[in-house]
Amino acid sequence: MNIYKGLNEITKYIEEHLEEDIQYQNLAKIIGVDVYTMKRIFFLLCNISITEYIRKRRLSNAGCDLMNQKQKVMEIAVKYQYDSATSFSRAFSHFHGIKPSKVDKNTILKNFPRIVLDEKIKVVKDIDYQIVTLDTMTLYGVGMEVTNETIPKLAPQFFSDSRKKYESLYGDIPYGMVTYDKEDREFCNGYFIAYDKKIKGFQKFTIPKGKWLIFTIPSYEAKEIQNLSRTFYAEFLPSAKYNLRGTAELEYYHDGITEFLVPIR
Repeated sequence: MNIYKGLNEITKYIEEHLEEDIQYQNLAKIIGVDVYTMKRIFFLLCNISITEYIRKRRLSNAGCDLMNQKQKVMEIAVKYQYDSATSFSRAFSHFHGIKPSKVDKNTILKNFPRIVLDEKIKVVKDIDYQIVTLDTMTLYGVGMEVTNETIPKLAPQFFSDSRKKYESLYGDIPYGMVTYDKEDREFCNGYFIAYDKKIKGFQKFTIPKGKWLIFTIPSYEAKEIQNLSRTFYAEFLPSAKYNLRGTAELEYYHDGITEFLVPIR
């Protein structure tokens, strides 16, 4: 399946089930991957997490419902899967800038439309890769907090600053590492540079033994690494049907090349 067509089917499914408890497993089945992978692909191609997308679509529709003045606030809260009027009111106020109880037919509200992607975008599936099993790795690193939105800009700058600070002391930086807040990998929360030797003051990371997909590019440039990452998630992974493990991603820098290591089951 064309991944862009698949994501359009996901947003269509969401649209038809906004008033229900949407199960991520059902969305993942549409494009034939597991939940971890579906969430990652959705964010990279839609530029918003699927959790946030569903929340904004529900709040958009809730605003329209309130404009019609046909339902009470609590009824609308329940309709769009909120546990209480208080939590709904808080989310509504943050999104629309006004309390739901204050909405009338003259109120100007925000609208977050359904995402529809261009299904004619060319998908290139020919990417050279290896599958390897690596033993448990112990790395020592320093890093910074990032989000899905900030990592493209902050990670390259942090790596550049770290080279100036640490390479004269400990040698070339061999690894970059992206960590996630939960096993489902929907939101990244940290970027680290790391060494495979113990360094005083550096945080210890134990990377469990397992299978990895490895892609190689002849560059250390952040833009090229980011382009490879996007191509991997958008084009390769949906067609290859590999499922991700809830482990940090690694970039291994050596001999003028970057190996992009993605943990799989």
